[in-house]
Amino acid sequence: MEQQQGTDVPGRRCGGRRGNVLGRAARRTLALAAGVLMVAGAAVACADESTTGGEVTLLTHDSFELPESVIDGFRRETGLTLKIVKSGDAGQLASTVSLTPGAPKGDVVFGIDNTFASRPIEAGALEAYAPPAAANGAAEYAVPGATDLLTAVDRGDVCLNIDDAWYESRGITPPQSFRDLARPEYAAQTVLTDPATSSPGTAFLLTTVGALGDGWQYYWKRVVDGGAEIVSGWEVAYNQVFSAGEGKGDRPIVLSYASSPAATPNTSALLDSCFPQVEYVGILKGTRNSSGARQLVDYMLSPEVQAALPESMYVYPVQRDVPLPEGWPARAEVPEWISSLPPATIADNREKWLDQWRAVVGR
Repeated sequence: MEQQQGTDVPGRRCGGRRGNVLGRAARRTLALAAGVLMVAGAAVACADESTTGGEVTLLTHDSFELPESVIDGFRRETGLTLKIVKSGDAGQLASTVSLTPGAPKGDVVFGIDNTFASRPIEAGALEAYAPPAAANGAAEYAVPGATDLLTAVDRGDVCLNIDDAWYESRGITPPQSFRDLARPEYAAQTVLTDPATSSPGTAFLLTTVGALGDGWQYYWKRVVDGGAEIVSGWEVAYNQVFSAGEGKGDRPIVLSYASSPAATPNTSALLDSCFPQVEYVGILKGTRNSSGARQLVDYMLSPEVQAALPESMYVYPVQRDVPLPEGWPARAEVPEWISSLPPATIADNREKWLDQWRAVVGR
């Protein structure tokens, strides 16, 4: 998505000089009054420039997509230009935000999910704001103990996806469960994402921890030894390596979402391998446009954005009464089982689990 440049409003515009045309005494009297008026006027002018027009910068992940008409709708509604800066997968995004508290590279962040939310929260990188519209659904997905720091925008379930056409054309039976990936014939057909940089990757790691208990490390060793490929993020896995993706790669098993088959014909999800994911939007502490940042958070919960999410990013909106695309519920099936770990458990153990995972897979 192209980045749009907003109106530059440098602070030095707020000020000015008057000519020296009066006598000394008169000048002293008028200078005091004029100085007061100039300061007051300059303050009003600067306040006006910071709240009307200008630019809001959104930091997000590489998979962020919304129709241009929806992006333009923000400008039409607020007078603000939206600049979009993509920063890798959700894990990389969370790290970028967490390393710059108080000195952000943008005004708002979108795409940090429930598996990475504790990082920017603990780093003090977010500014509190509770959008009024959150009461209509988003508040139900709030991060416990940090309700005002991150606002839910969309939800989905991370699951393994199967290219059914690939298996049918070869007369091969596809896997029936995520546990089947421990078999070499299926492991060699699989592309997964690194949990250190990818939020779906983290979600699948948590799925194995929740479902297999102490056996999760043995499972991962068999999957990797069997030939599974691990890449940095969802974009690479799905659109380059997956056989049903845009790149028509050579692997018919990929880590994606339960809703992905709604957008990709002849694919299906393994509904026993799912982890619930919620993506959030938040204001970055130190933003130079607090008013614009709040307006963008509000806009992410608007009917226009919420209705565009399913076909743009293959996720469900969090707000109530948002119409879904025709046939969406049938094509984006609800998982039979999900592995859900409490946010506090994830926060307390994520780094330990990541270290153990790296040791097992040799990364």
